[in-house]
Amino acid sequence: MFALIGPTASGKSDLAINLALKLNYEILSLDSLSIYKEIDIASAKPSSEELNKVKHYGINEIYPNEKFDVVKFIEIYKKIEHKNIIIVGGTGFYLKAMLGGISEMPEISEEIKKEASKKDYTFLQKIDPIFASKISQNDTYRIQKGIEIYLATSTPPSVYFKNNPPKPILPNIPVFEIDVDRNVLRDRIKKRTEKMFESGLIDEVAYIEKKYRDRRLPALKAIGIKEVLDYFNGKYDLKTLKEKIITNTARLAKRQQTFNKTQFKNKISAPLDKLEQLIINKLKAQS
Repeated sequence: MFALIGPTASGKSDLAINLALKLNYEILSLDSLSIYKEIDIASAKPSSEELNKVKHYGINEIYPNEKFDVVKFIEIYKKIEHKNIIIVGGTGFYLKAMLGGISEMPEISEEIKKEASKKDYTFLQKIDPIFASKISQNDTYRIQKGIEIYLATSTPPSVYFKNNPPKPILPNIPVFEIDVDRNVLRDRIKKRTEKMFESGLIDEVAYIEKKYRDRRLPALKAIGIKEVLDYFNGKYDLKTLKEKIITNTARLAKRQQTFNKTQFKNKISAPLDKLEQLIINKLKAQS
């Protein structure tokens, strides 16, 4: 088992599929958008032909109106009966969480979730200033979780996490990174964006919006979808729409590269054209 990371549009999926075919491995996708059914173009997920060639986990698992978090990915991983898998994706946070572990969460009832949703960052500051100081007041997900823990256990979340330290989910596996020049990456992002439009991105977003009728869904806030929704509102013309998606994707890629650089200290980095053989040689040396 090993992990393959890199910024969006760096060529992770193609490399993972090539490696899986050569090594007789399967793939666990750590991608926060590919997990959704019906979002095929905006997520740039592998084609049906590619998915038929190599068994994938973490793709087409839930619908856009269903909730997910890192716990969902952990559940998917635990259901895989063997360990001949390549963990691949741009959502480095999930890989980091699985390597470092997460704390076991208390049972949270629907009633508590509803009550927590009525409270805000100010409430969190009152019940646990230590926990609140470590997160942004715009981080609605962690604010909600912190309040839920407090309501469910009558314990400040900082104390709860201290009493329930994280346990690693994944073994200490090799992490390989695609090292790509930002100018090269920008060009790959432009080409992928054009391909998304040629494949019917606008129609896909229109279908999703019409079916679910809720732009507040996390899936509809993803890059490539949120810009098309703004286009529907008349905010952009088609040329500007494409430019916005390219720019926002490039910014995401930069954040991903920074995260990978700071969070995965022992990773092995190499250019795309050299990484495949490097990985194969490394695995042979370990066997």
